[in-house]
Amino acid sequence: MNVTLPRTMPSPDGKPLPPPGTAERFRAFARDIAAGRRAWTAESAQFIADQFDQLAADWDTMHATGRDDPLRDALTRGGPYPAGPCVEIGSGTGLFTRLLASTFTSVISLDLSEQMLHQAASRSPNRVRADAGRLPLADVSVAAIAGIDMLLFPAEAARVLAPNGVLLWINQLGEDGPLYLAAADVAAALPGQWQALEARAGWGSWAVVRRTA
Repeated sequence: MNVTLPRTMPSPDGKPLPPPGTAERFRAFARDIAAGRRAWTAESAQFIADQFDQLAADWDTMHATGRDDPLRDALTRGGPYPAGPCVEIGSGTGLFTRLLASTFTSVISLDLSEQMLHQAASRSPNRVRADAGRLPLADVSVAAIAGIDMLLFPAEAARVLAPNGVLLWINQLGEDGPLYLAAADVAAALPGQWQALEARAGWGSWAVVRRTA
């Protein structure tokens, strides 16, 4: 059974809402990938990489929300967190890397887009261009995976997380986000038994998902 904490960070005015039709199509895609109803192919990965390469130069000023409320709240109230490295999948321009580094011993920033990683050079010292659907990591080798507005690849997440590892799942715009996946769906998609601690914060929501068996 998942546990929901009360909200402590209010939602400010001016929430940036994506176009509803486009957002719903992306949400359906994210749900299908997580549930295994749609294959993640090399062509899919290349398409996403190309799209974000084009967006990278003005991502911080034109596309980012500019708010870290859900992640900050998760790091404050979602612990305790295990010691060890955190892999930030879909790390983009590194807007959240330093905040993650305040909790974890090291942060590896991983993204498909070479241009996004180039923009992250001043924020993310450990950057890897790789596919989160095929993580270049050993089994049970990381303390945490952080997915911030990211697709979920359940088998890979479960494979690389240490037995006491956590999946930190952030939806910056909550249910309005284009890649929103509910905490219950995240826990259900992961192989084995998992439980989520979740809350709303600012414009978005967060969940910290742990193995229970």
